[in-house]
Parts: sequence; structure tokens; C-alpha cells
Amino acid sequence: MTLHKNLFRRIRTFLLSGAALIVAVLLATALWRHYMISPWTRDGRVRAETVSIAPEISGTVVELRVSDNQTVHKGDILFVIDPRAYRIAVDAAKAALETRQHAAELAEEKARRRAQLTELSVSTEEKRQYALDSRGAASTVNEARAALAAAELNLERTIVRAPVNGVVTNLRLRRGDFLAAGQANLALIDSESFWLAGYFEETQLAAIHPGDEARYVLMGYPDRVLTGKVDSISRGIADQDGGAGGATLASVNPVFTWVRLAQRIPVRIAFGAVPEDTPLRAGLTATIAIGPRESFSAEFGWAWRFWTRGWRY
Repeated sequence: MTLHKNLFRRIRTFLLSGAALIVAVLLATALWRHYMISPWTRDGRVRAETVSIAPEISGTVVELRVSDNQTVHKGDILFVIDPRAYRIAVDAAKAALETRQHAAELAEEKARRRAQLTELSVSTEEKRQYALDSRGAASTVNEARAALAAAELNLERTIVRAPVNGVVTNLRLRRGDFLAAGQANLALIDSESFWLAGYFEETQLAAIHPGDEARYVLMGYPDRVLTGKVDSISRGIADQDGGAGGATLASVNPVFTWVRLAQRIPVRIAFGAVPEDTPLRAGLTATIAIGPRESFSAEFGWAWRFWTRGWRY
């Protein structure tokens, strides 16, 4: 009796061990398929275009119309530069234009009068000279008009407006600051430019194509699975080796490690519908999976067919 019990226990232990081994193999196969067919990464970032705002003229900030993290619309006034000097420049340009217009009218009148006189009263050369003077005066009028237009444009540039819909970020600008032309002093996050950047291993790229469905979870909202579409795949990343060395030759690291890590390639993903209570912010971390979502039973069933029907799957 004891012999039969021991034999039964051994058979049961063998069967349980075999079943556990089979389950482990099937589970490993299902996970391998999930990794290869449905690439995923925890290295995802929410990205957005940042617009650097720089005045086109120099001057002191006299008005600051926005605050940090404020939402603005295209055309909204961000800040105003002291316009007094530029108004004076406009007035001076207007006066110069008026003076040159009077001079041009006088030169034209003189040329017209000389043209009506006979050659006994004035020579042909003198008539030609007055005509040239009239045309030269007309050219100076055009020059004055251009100077006035430039002065008026600079006056308009004292009011700096938002070029896009966005959010003011990291505001350090203050009233009284002196700004130099072309120097960025304010940044906007373009609210219409958000995308998701996923950094996938190069071994997974064969299973990723533009238009594929993408599922992602933002770290700050772990209970929400959102969707998007693969927009494009980057065509290259920086190479740490191969930089220019002496005599413009390639600088190659002489050390080669036996363990080669797969490079990560950026994949650009377009957002789908995002709930209003899930605000997007540049820099957020996301976990991303590519491809349709399959149930665990479906993947486990595929693993069973894989091992029982051969390598056709």
C-alpha cells in the first residue's frame, strides 16, 4: 500500500512539474510574441513646439499683459515696449517726407517752366539739367516714403503679440526690463503642436509602421488608456563614434563592448481624442504600446498553436 502511495505521489509530482514547465514555456512564448508583435516602451515623452518670443526692436518694457502659465490666443498682446522714441521717429519721417515733397514740387515746376521757354531764352543743356533735378527730387520723395514706412513699422513692433495659440511658460520678463532686438525673453508652448515621442529599440522597428494604432498611459494618469496613431519614424540618431577628429578623420572609440545594447529610435505618435480632464504638458512621461490590444487568452492560445503545430506561426 505504501509503495502504491509513493508511486502515485511521484507520478503526481512529475505531472505537476511537467504542467508547470509547459505553462512557463507557453507564458514565455506569449510574452515574446507580445514583445515582438506589439512593441512597447516605457520611454515615452509628451512633446510640443516652443515658440521663442523676441522683439524686433530694442526698448524698455512699459506694459506686461500676461502672467506665467496663462493661456493666450493668436494676436493677443504679450507686452509693450516704450513707444515714445519710435513715435518721434515717425513724426520726423513725416516732416522729412513733407519737406522733400515740397522740394520735388518746386523742382518739377522749374523744369516745367524751363521746358516751355524757347532755346533763345534757355539752352537745351539747362532744360535737361532741370529735368534731371526734378526726377532726382521725385526719387528723394520715394526714399522719404520708405523711411516713413520703416518708422511706422517699428512703432507697430513696440506692441508684441502672440504668434500662435499657446500657454506662457517660465515667465521671467518684468516691467522695466530693457530688451534688445532679436533677444528671446518669453516662451510660448504651442497648444496645437503636441505629439508623443516614443523611443523604441531598433529590434522593434520592423513591427512599427506609420498609421499603426498606439495605446499609451501617462504616468500622471495611470488609470487611463488613451489612443493615437503612429505618424512617422525618425530616420537617424546621433552617432557617438564617427565624429571628426584630427585632420577631419573619423574619431572611433577603440573599446568595443561584447554586450551590444539596441539603440532607441524616436517614433512620433499623433494624439487621438484626449479627455478635457487630462491636460497635456510637454515633458510628461508615458508608457506606449503599438498595435491592437489582444487579450491574454488570445496570446496564450497563439503560443499553444505555435508549439503544437510547428513554426508556421
